[in-house]
Amino acid sequence: MTATAEHAGDAAVIAASRHDAEAFGVIYDRHAAGLHRYAYRRLGPESAEDAVAETFLAAFRHRGRYDLAREDARPWLFGILTKEIARRWRTEQARYRALSRAAEGEAAEGFADEVDAAVSAQAARGALADGLRGLAARDRDVLLLIAWSGLSYAEVAQTLQINVGTVRSRLHRARRKLREALGEDTMTDFFEVER
Repeated sequence: MTATAEHAGDAAVIAASRHDAEAFGVIYDRHAAGLHRYAYRRLGPESAEDAVAETFLAAFRHRGRYDLAREDARPWLFGILTKEIARRWRTEQARYRALSRAAEGEAAEGFADEVDAAVSAQAARGALADGLRGLAARDRDVLLLIAWSGLSYAEVAQTLQINVGTVRSRLHRARRKLREALGEDTMTDFFEVER
């Protein structure tokens, strides 16, 4: 792939990769780290790498069907990753249970000067893990795609192949349920960002 092609947009790179398979490496270089961060938070370190690898394998196989009118490939890649995570549902649920249990155990082991901060942070972490585990998968996907991947509402709609109104509805429902699980005082502004 030429240096010029490396500076081309995602759609141009994917188009080039249809004739030069090695060009697809640019898409991997651009987006793998963001996909991995998101998968890591959802699945943990053991499964994140596998999920991202499967995502890029599927993307490479289906690059001929990519809509070249869409310049940014992130929503497409996150859509594939979201489906891969759904296939690994048990792993994600086990991770939330483990985070919840770890939060309960770690809070009691802090030093005297750090106990207040540690207890609050660990309690919130456990409650958050429990709250996320309790969400319907479709609501959790919307919430985490916005909060952890930084996608906009429109990009999430494109990722999940739903309309923006459905994104807003699912996000509202997920926030409400998390507020109930965490309590209004504990709910972070992190989930309140409008995009």
